[in-house]
Amino acid sequence: MWWFQQGLCFLPAATVVWSSATFIFSYVIAVLLRHIDPLVPYISDTGAVAPERCVFGIMLNISSFLGVATVYVRYKQVMALNPDKPRLLQLNTVGLVLGLISSFGLCIVANFQKNTMISMHLVGAILTFGIGTLYILFQTIISHKMQPHIHGMGVFWVRLCLGLWCSASIVTMFVSSVIMYSSLPGVDVAKKLHWNPEETGYSAHIVSTISEWSLAFSFLSFFLTYIQDFQKITLRAEATLQSRHLFNGPQFNGNVRAYNAETTPLLAGSI
Repeated sequence: MWWFQQGLCFLPAATVVWSSATFIFSYVIAVLLRHIDPLVPYISDTGAVAPERCVFGIMLNISSFLGVATVYVRYKQVMALNPDKPRLLQLNTVGLVLGLISSFGLCIVANFQKNTMISMHLVGAILTFGIGTLYILFQTIISHKMQPHIHGMGVFWVRLCLGLWCSASIVTMFVSSVIMYSSLPGVDVAKKLHWNPEETGYSAHIVSTISEWSLAFSFLSFFLTYIQDFQKITLRAEATLQSRHLFNGPQFNGNVRAYNAETTPLLAGSI
């Protein structure tokens, strides 16, 4: 059995691979069509112009769905492992809500391009990475409370480092963006896709874009830490029949008897 066939570990792996492919594919298309500069553009700029924005939107919507599934499986796993720890279960519920909000923000980013509706695009980015970083920090706290009986300290330290990496990237991107915008008064930076190294604000722009790429890949790297955990869980759906027909009213006489429930894997994977 291959590693990705164990449990549900393919979910976080698919989330990371698919999302990374989204950024790379849209970047390659945009550069080949000369819609952006090759040197470290904003991720949003790689999906600002057709046809790459079509690829960017479709693939990010799928990433959003994968994110929801991954966050939900993590929630169910923590709940099953800690049934008698109410404080931890509360943190787990908060983590679920934060993860779902972050995934919804990614959907907003996918469907509201930077150069058409910048305000909604920024809202989506804040939800995705801002709330997403809070999700990482909550999961890090949960990991700390689950050791040493459920997993070791190594997982906690890796998740803590990734959370701090995300936080540092957010701060750096915010500060450099403020400097860039203040140095370019009257310029519509949201629609500016080409930059001259000699113009004002270029250095701050480069720092901002590098920070954004750093934030994106540190954020995605966090989900790689779920792969080993997800190898030890599967989810199943249960279908319970209330009748042997689908008419509105009773169609047969006789005593009604209970029907056995049918269960099938909700997602592929072994127990």
